[in-house]
Amino acid sequence: MIPAAFEYKRPLSLEEAISQLAEHGYDARVLAGGQSLIPAMRYRLAQPAVLVDINKLPNMAYLQEENGMLRIGALVRDTDVEFNLDIHRRYHLISDVSKVVADPIVRYRGTVVGSLCHNDPSGDWAAAAIAARAQMVVQGKTGSRVEDIDRFLVDSFATSIGEGELAVEARFPTPNERTSGAYEKIERKVGDYATAAAAVQIELSPDGTIKEAGIGITAVAHMALRVAEGEKILRGQKPSMELIRAAAEEARKIADPNPDARGSAEYKKDMARVLVGRGLIKALGRLGVVVA
Repeated sequence: MIPAAFEYKRPLSLEEAISQLAEHGYDARVLAGGQSLIPAMRYRLAQPAVLVDINKLPNMAYLQEENGMLRIGALVRDTDVEFNLDIHRRYHLISDVSKVVADPIVRYRGTVVGSLCHNDPSGDWAAAAIAARAQMVVQGKTGSRVEDIDRFLVDSFATSIGEGELAVEARFPTPNERTSGAYEKIERKVGDYATAAAAVQIELSPDGTIKEAGIGITAVAHMALRVAEGEKILRGQKPSMELIRAAAEEARKIADPNPDARGSAEYKKDMARVLVGRGLIKALGRLGVVVA
């Protein structure tokens, strides 16, 4: 199908982009990778009056550590993350996700920040951001603000980005040597939406107990969810299979999927449980902990 008519803008500076977004308000949409927006426009599920293409903005494709955070600029592509050797060695959760987003063609254009802004109920990056306790930097004409990911992600295809604002950066905490994570996903074929997926991150204390835990699940509810009760079960405890089963069961409890061609609601709920368990075992294994 052919998209509805729209006005095309291609700003050359961040200030110009924000000015254009402020001028046109909710009639404008931002184009970065376009891997979700363009198909939606073709099927007229999205009909923006103005398209603001930010691909010519300077210095927005940075991927760097600063003040205990990995800063991911708005124009960083999935493949920029996927093929970064330092991220592969140290940011296990992020590395896992970057390899399974859609398919290789999509990953060459899709952006991390764009995926988080799109907030698809089956999106991969949202679950990872929840597990890692990421932050988003949002800028408007009056300045910028930093928001925790739980506040940023509002509902299905909805975020806290206001009229005339632009998400310019995602921030993931830099893991220490006792922190690791994992992402587990099942799909019918490469490039398909997930049937279910789970992101986990674990930090161990020097005595081997779990100091901090993050669990995010996706494709099993109206949006990616934090498994808060599962996180509570893990904190302060010695890793064991019994503990992992208990935490994973909390994912099954809060999952609220719709049945479709990928599986029944009960199957998807159970897959949320299974994938959280697999992720926890993998993350702990990367820290040298073998659970039994």
